[in-house]
Amino acid sequence: MTDLSAAAWRRSSYSDGGLNNCVEVADNFPGLIPVRDSKAPAGPALMVRADAWAAFIEGVRREAP
Repeated sequence: MTDLSAAAWRRSSYSDGGLNNCVEVADNFPGLIPVRDSKAPAGPALMVRADAWAAFIEGVRREAP
C-alpha cells in the first residue's frame, strides 16, 4: 500500500473551476499516478500505472475540441 498522506494533489487544468467537481492527481510517485475524487478527498485513491495514465491523457487530448 502506498502512503498518500504527504501527497500534493492538483486538479486538472480542464476543470471548470469548481471546488468539488473534478479529478485530482498527485505527482512524485515513481511509476504510479494516484487519482482521487475531489468530492471525497479522504476517500480512496486509484493507483494507475504511469504508462497507462500517459495513454489515457493522450487519448483525451486527441478527442478534445
